[in-house]
Amino acid sequence: MNITIAEALWFLPFVVPICIWVAWSDLSTMRIPNKAVLALTVVFLVIGLIALPFADYPWRLMQFAIVLAITFIANAAGLMGAGDSKFIAAAAPFVASGDSIIVAIIFAANLLACFAAHRLAKYTGLRKLAPDWKSWDQGRKFPMGFSLAATLVIYLGRGAIYGA
Repeated sequence: MNITIAEALWFLPFVVPICIWVAWSDLSTMRIPNKAVLALTVVFLVIGLIALPFADYPWRLMQFAIVLAITFIANAAGLMGAGDSKFIAAAAPFVASGDSIIVAIIFAANLLACFAAHRLAKYTGLRKLAPDWKSWDQGRKFPMGFSLAATLVIYLGRGAIYGA
């Protein structure tokens, strides 16, 4: 991994509560709040100045801009929701350049796990724990914020243990 242990440890305590908020919100309302995406962005803007070498900081901000442009196009093409695209862009600066393949692998495995967990809960008695969640009745739609948020937490958690 290219993220350092120090970077991951700086980001993790601030990112985890926001990611829990994003996952919970997307599961319960099928929406990722703009305030959560803004909070994640602010965490990077502030903590990134402390956690990252100054030379890396502008490159990470560029990652945000590039990913925002790509996900904006994907949203316009109907490939993903607006909240998902904004969250992915806000999460992009937290990923060290060179770790994109690792993040893609984490996301792929995590997406399968989150999808299976969501469907298991949806079709069993576990649904009674949160009977009013909108995600239960969305047909084939899946609250991607659940998996996206978990992916960022897993990546940073892994970086805190196995980072450079």
